[in-house]
Amino acid sequence: MTGTDRPSRLIGYARVSTCGQTLDAQLEQLKAAGCAKIYREKATGARPDRRELLKLLKYVAAGDVVMVTRIDRLARSTFDLFAIVKRIADASAQFRSLAEPWADTGTSTGRLMLAVLGGLADVERDLIRTRTAEGRSRAKARGQHMGRPPALTPQQQDEARQRRAEGATLKELARSYNVGIATISRLKANRQQF
Repeated sequence: MTGTDRPSRLIGYARVSTCGQTLDAQLEQLKAAGCAKIYREKATGARPDRRELLKLLKYVAAGDVVMVTRIDRLARSTFDLFAIVKRIADASAQFRSLAEPWADTGTSTGRLMLAVLGGLADVERDLIRTRTAEGRSRAKARGQHMGRPPALTPQQQDEARQRRAEGATLKELARSYNVGIATISRLKANRQQF
């Protein structure tokens, strides 16, 4: 029994990445482990907005045990795995993987592994940030523009500045170029002509 005086629920989560794969083996294993409710979906593990996973995370409550057949069914990266398992733990529930006995937050070893996952997730996040910054620096060194392409071509920018100097309002210019007023006002900020 849990602190809410109700029996623990065993909740399963099964996922396959492609339409050609089936959930049958996972469903069979989760049912054999005692899961009465199983969330199932066909979606890549890289997607953060998996509908069934999000439903499970809203449904899980104190004392529940969330089970998967293998941890790669739940997440594709250490960072994502840690974030999902932390949400389960924050709900005062437990996480368990049938294929990886160490991935059981109901044991001291499992809680230790969760702490290690948190550290690994931090390292992974730092590595991604570092690689992204290095890639950005290399691209800038090659003269590549970073970010979204400008809404106006250089010629349109010059034309808009000229029209503004001749008395056109920001609203008129924005409407004529089909852009927001902020885009036109940034031209002013860039050149200090308006």
